[in-house]
Amino acid sequence: PLSILLGILIACLMNVKIRGIKLFRTIYFLPQVTSMIAIGIVWTTILANYGPINQFLMKLGIQNPPMWLSSSTFALISVEIVSIWRSMGYNAIIFLAGLQGISGDLYEAARIDGANRINCFFKITVPMLSPTIFLCTVMQFISSLQVFDTIMAMTQGGPGRTTNVLTYYIYQRAFVDMRFGYASAVAYVLFVIILVITLIQFVGQKKWVNY
Repeated sequence: PLSILLGILIACLMNVKIRGIKLFRTIYFLPQVTSMIAIGIVWTTILANYGPINQFLMKLGIQNPPMWLSSSTFALISVEIVSIWRSMGYNAIIFLAGLQGISGDLYEAARIDGANRINCFFKITVPMLSPTIFLCTVMQFISSLQVFDTIMAMTQGGPGRTTNVLTYYIYQRAFVDMRFGYASAVAYVLFVIILVITLIQFVGQKKWVNY
């Protein structure tokens, strides 16, 4: 949800015609075309126990800052933050395309009727953007169930089994334990889970997507 929400907000900012906006778009999309292994190494350094973030927090007076990647409380949250940071630019580009397809006449008519920017956003932008929101929701959900490279690069499933998500579990059983049959069975279960929930999303979209 945060990736979708941030993607919409960034797209709205990029949709404003100001100088340097093309560079602005490039900066937000850059994480999507960068190797996840490289991103994982950089963020592992940033989130290290004595990394830049914790050094900054200690300068602010926090004596015991969070152990981001070595704490069972914060490890999964840290991975989620990196995943959101990486995917929100991709979502923003898709939302930007959706925003540019909305007719300006709708906003003009709304302003004549006395609507403010907040009213225009919730009464025009969100309903007209609902097909794009649905697309990004389905894609983001499938991507979140298939996350592997972030876990591999940053935590290897640890500490303990805190970040041992299903795809990384399949990798361990197949290529570490050499239990290929068992790993294939788990992969089929993952496929069924994704299929069922995606079908539910397609059925539910008829109630809220504006075509």
